[in-house]
Amino acid sequence: MARAVTANAPVVCFGEMLLRLSPPGARLMVQADTLEVNVGGAEANVAAALSSLGHATRMVTRLPDSPLGAKARASLGSAGVDTRFAVQGPGRMGLYFLEPGSGLRPSSITYDRAGSAFAQARIEDFDLSGALGGARLLHMSGITPALGPNGVALAFAAMAAAKAAGVPICFDGNYRALLWDAWDSDPRSILTELVSAATILIGNHRDISLLLGKTFSGDGAERRREAVDAAFAAFPNLQLVASTARHVVSSDHHRLAARVDTRGGKFQTPEIDVTGIVDRIGTGDAFAAGVLHQWLHAGDEQAMAEGGLALAALKHSQPGDMCLIGPAELAAFSAQGGDVRR
Repeated sequence: MARAVTANAPVVCFGEMLLRLSPPGARLMVQADTLEVNVGGAEANVAAALSSLGHATRMVTRLPDSPLGAKARASLGSAGVDTRFAVQGPGRMGLYFLEPGSGLRPSSITYDRAGSAFAQARIEDFDLSGALGGARLLHMSGITPALGPNGVALAFAAMAAAKAAGVPICFDGNYRALLWDAWDSDPRSILTELVSAATILIGNHRDISLLLGKTFSGDGAERRREAVDAAFAAFPNLQLVASTARHVVSSDHHRLAARVDTRGGKFQTPEIDVTGIVDRIGTGDAFAAGVLHQWLHAGDEQAMAEGGLALAALKHSQPGDMCLIGPAELAAFSAQGGDVRR
């Protein structure tokens, strides 16, 4: 029997929150005498974006019992995310430092997150069954297991709790080589087991190649479809794969396209130009949220691909990690931009 959920059932997001510190403008870190602070984290970004689009969301995380942890919690709360299951305790806040790119110089990220309150969390710190009660979806990513053996245990615990509650899982590959390479890890086997439980995968042909240990021939759409077909064959639970293709012209000019594949159909958008980029960070999370926004409204492959692309494109215009675009602004999106709305 299908599990009954209400229309306003929450999407639960599980993962670590971070503070981003970056020099203003296009300064290098060695030139900085002040740093701008933004709250983020892949799963928290999805929660905030979906909440801004009118969906009920819950964030499950562990924050330090400090002013920095309080800032992270307040940032989620101001976006309308339910933070009752964001626990606090001893430890530090995970940080990352961003040097914004300019022209042909790409942005650069340095992590300072080892030993964070989340990375040191125990499974029993979280009320996963309570958080998932009546939930519509669990969103998690490959960043949590990349944090180390404890992160692996937390990811599997969240997956098991979702399966026990009958809640489908959306898994964003979010492969972070710097995190996996920092310990004696086996990302392929760990991520393969996690993806095997997922209904939705946010990932491209490179993510699937890592999971299956094979490369895919061809170019563009042909290669992506070959990879998706292999993923559907390898993972019987998987019902939807969503991905983007990005071509970087310069730091403030990218070309972006999106694709959604299901077992019954597919849709790939035309490539659009995204210019005047203010902030690229968090655009992948905005894409995931745009896809899920349409999935939650029972949209088809075209609606999901176009919704994900639109929200990702709009996020490029917004500073900070979180995309706080409302449903009216998303619905009014045009790849050609537009004049002031009065």
